[in-house]
Amino acid sequence: MIIKSADDKEHQIAILKALQLRPDASADIKKRIEQEIKNINAGAKGEREAAYEMEFHYGASKNWMLIHDLRIECGGRVAQIDHLAISRLLEIWVCESKHFSEGLAINEHGECAAFYNNKPYGVASPFEQNRKHIAVLESVFKSGMVKLPTRLGFNINPSISSLILVSKRARISRPKVKIDGIDTIIKNDQFKNKIDQSIDAEINPLSLAKVISSETLEEFARQLAAVHRPIEFNWHAKFGLPKESPVAQPVKQAEVQVEKAKPKHVASEPTIEATTDKPKQKLICHSCNEPVAYAVAKFCWFNKPKFGGNVFCMECQKKV
Repeated sequence: MIIKSADDKEHQIAILKALQLRPDASADIKKRIEQEIKNINAGAKGEREAAYEMEFHYGASKNWMLIHDLRIECGGRVAQIDHLAISRLLEIWVCESKHFSEGLAINEHGECAAFYNNKPYGVASPFEQNRKHIAVLESVFKSGMVKLPTRLGFNINPSISSLILVSKRARISRPKVKIDGIDTIIKNDQFKNKIDQSIDAEINPLSLAKVISSETLEEFARQLAAVHRPIEFNWHAKFGLPKESPVAQPVKQAEVQVEKAKPKHVASEPTIEATTDKPKQKLICHSCNEPVAYAVAKFCWFNKPKFGGNVFCMECQKKV
């Protein structure tokens, strides 16, 4: 059963594209923003591929609960967990999905490298990253933020395992020597087989005594999903830009050029009536009357159910 899907990344991408259009964004900043957008899209693609495999096998099952894109905070530490798969044996699989399209290589020291145009570049160890995620998850249970199932008045402690899921088209180069955690790196399409192997190896009468009902499992998973704390990125600060664009006029001029270039048979974008005695305005915030970049306005138009066909600046969108 799917308890939580991944958060939508389109809003963040719309904000980044709006920053690219700002007149105070240098060519270098625009290039960095473009790379950030590519990173978000690549990460989202990797998460979708892994989620597909998990949901194909367990999405309709009441014996498994799936949570995607869970961000938890506990004791001053944060974990951004890509996927959780939880069984009625209270086995929790913490899955980190990576979109290494050209593959991943691990040397005898446990150091990792990905590839771009067949050239390696260093990346953080995904299994060390997942160990930190598990540490934060364990602290969530110990702190009582999520109530553990009980039997005969005693808590049933979950068993937590790590998996690193990479694209099924990527190559994985492993060292000949044994590295702790290396066996947790698998391809997306090997997910169910890995789970089945683990269950077959560990099944015993004592583990069967931990089995909880589907209803208890669902309640536990929903409690865990409820501690999700999404983050709102301060993108303009990250790229060294002021909160508000210092120059609004060039945006208006660019919009006029776009309107002139449109063929007559193409319908214009939605407009906003400022007042009954003023002309129609296209790129003005409905709430604070500040100029709005075209990409931000377009985001509002494409999300008509939320914004009612009105245009809002990025700050006012948060209040809608």
